[in-house]
Amino acid sequence: MPESSSYLSAEIATQPDDWVRVARRVGEFAAALPRAGERVAVVGCGTSLYMAQCYAALRERAGQGLTDAFPASEHALHRGYDRILVVSRSGTTTEVVDVLRAMPAGVATTAITASAGTPVAPLAEQVVVLDEVDERSVVQTRFATTTLALLRAQLGHDLGPVAEQGRAALRAPLPPPVLEAEQLTFLGRGWTIGLAHEAALKLRESAQLWTESYPAMEYRHGPISIAAPGRVTWAFGELPDGLEEQVKQTGAHLEHSTADPMADLLRVHRLCLVAAARRHLDPDHPRNLTRSVILAS
Repeated sequence: MPESSSYLSAEIATQPDDWVRVARRVGEFAAALPRAGERVAVVGCGTSLYMAQCYAALRERAGQGLTDAFPASEHALHRGYDRILVVSRSGTTTEVVDVLRAMPAGVATTAITASAGTPVAPLAEQVVVLDEVDERSVVQTRFATTTLALLRAQLGHDLGPVAEQGRAALRAPLPPPVLEAEQLTFLGRGWTIGLAHEAALKLRESAQLWTESYPAMEYRHGPISIAAPGRVTWAFGELPDGLEEQVKQTGAHLEHSTADPMADLLRVHRLCLVAAARRHLDPDHPRNLTRSVILAS
């Protein structure tokens, strides 16, 4: 199975170790991260938005307080929050910078970024810099999952077993139906809806594949109509009752792992490399994309 020697390949491979290291640093960053009881809005674009969605669902499920996730360009921060948490690998994304510039006095702001010397740093009251997981590839993988690992650790999750499952995901062969699929639809429930959106985005970016993503319970309300032989429905986390049998009836392949969904995402990352290689694409430089979206003022 061909997997490239790209920057993306190297960055995918470090993720389980990155998660363990950042979990050990959670105390170092505690003052900058949301406190129990705060009303929190998490803001990002693209991959960062999907990690924000994961965290928002996990934080509310943990009883830590109201938590919303917004695209930086379509937020509703006027509703009133105690803390705004922005996530931006580059720290230069125009919409994220604009959100921080517009924050009124009295609202705590935190930025998680991969570089200290970027526009978000002086605009946020507190900054978490994860420069050890910065990336050279345009396609974002390890910064995003390490950010989520940090936020999960802050909620009390044990990342050790998750990292072990991630290492297994990096080694295990990918199933033939997944490797040969002409179309993939990703599903999630609760916090894994963000992972489903992220998985679909990764394959579109790196390999120009036809992918879709939905909340799992919504899949039967129309999207299942495209399920067919040669196509894959890939579910992260809990499967709704009856869905497995319904997908099988369409002739599509259902892919589902009992591993932690964040670890299972690494199998999608590996599929990105294989699919890009088969299509003779450079996974480090996706079509029409740059590392950061900086808009003209």
